[in-house]
Amino acid sequence: MRILQLSKKYPFPMKDGEAIAIIELSKSLVSNGCEVHLLAMNTTRHHASIQWPIPEPLKHYTSIQTVEVDNRINTWDAFTNLFSSDSYHISRFVSIEFENKLVEILQAQEFDVIQLETLYLAPYLNKIRKYSNALVAMRAHNIEHEIWERITAQIQFLPKKIYLDYLSRKLRKFEIGRLNDYDFLVAITDRDLNKFKSLGYKNGCISIPVGFTANDYYTNRESFQHKPSLSFIGSLDWLPNVEGLQWFLKEAWPLIHKEYPDLQFYFAGRKAPEELNGIKLKGVHYAGEVSHAKDFINQHSIMVVPLFAGSGIRIKILEAMALGRVVITSTIGMEGIPAIDKEHVLVANNPQEFLEAIGFCIKNPRKMLEISQKAADFTKEQFDSHQIAGKVIDAYQDAIQQHNP
Repeated sequence: MRILQLSKKYPFPMKDGEAIAIIELSKSLVSNGCEVHLLAMNTTRHHASIQWPIPEPLKHYTSIQTVEVDNRINTWDAFTNLFSSDSYHISRFVSIEFENKLVEILQAQEFDVIQLETLYLAPYLNKIRKYSNALVAMRAHNIEHEIWERITAQIQFLPKKIYLDYLSRKLRKFEIGRLNDYDFLVAITDRDLNKFKSLGYKNGCISIPVGFTANDYYTNRESFQHKPSLSFIGSLDWLPNVEGLQWFLKEAWPLIHKEYPDLQFYFAGRKAPEELNGIKLKGVHYAGEVSHAKDFINQHSIMVVPLFAGSGIRIKILEAMALGRVVITSTIGMEGIPAIDKEHVLVANNPQEFLEAIGFCIKNPRKMLEISQKAADFTKEQFDSHQIAGKVIDAYQDAIQQHNP
């Protein structure tokens, strides 16, 4: 099976959930006998230094091509979009250069499947249909408009709330309007798949989570031999991460620090806003953008993930569990992860619950180790990348037979 994977970002280095999801699936598709090609945008907001020769984590690709795309948020464009029916979220990823490169590839090669990584590749559907008979699969990492609806609900500043609500409604209209333009839908969770169906999706589909290669996630419990410390890692130019982290520092950390004054909290991530970059709270440390996320995660026995917006599946939570960390997160953070509270993770939704969960860890070191082991075992059993890719291939083969009888 020959697959062309389209991505709105160059997925290396693998420092965020989207990049991990793209690489893990493509690598496992290749290990199952597929030939995978990548065409990726290299955007200004997530610009990568393209390395040649190809880095080791990308060597499974038969070919990689990239196109520079300027997707910066422009004040004038954002203003004029108020008078347009177009979604500003989507329009920032429309590029004639990317379109031309896509057409060039489709004219030169034939593919069995063209896999769109997220909704933001949907504007290129017409060109794909014109130049290819391949099965077009949308891999929906999230329900995109739902993320922004949840973000909007958290905003207190009224003008910003009104503007984001307007953008969310246009994104929702675009997302629902394109649903049945795909031949096949790959949802990241059962919950998302059911949601898409309720919104009107009628074509072929499958629910497949992000997978992990177990050998890449060695469980190092050295940090459990010392006093517990807390960590958080995530892209700090992604609003759900920023909003959740700011909430934790404002609402939960004062209670936690008062009860456990020696406890330390370390957070890391790229492009932190000024108020986080220069934070001065006792016991709180900003590590910046770390080179090796797994090493950072392993330094601390507990990871907190206070998420109250977003959609899909939280890959950093799964990574932390695979590494044997004790994860404390919200109900929204656990969406798509069928883990059990107090067995594989700890769930907390308000400051008092975060305080109690952290206190539980501090007072029960043996129980922490049990949760750590069960979390690691759970991810290996439920999220094996090779098995997941095999299911995707079977689903694609069935869909291709129906698409091209």
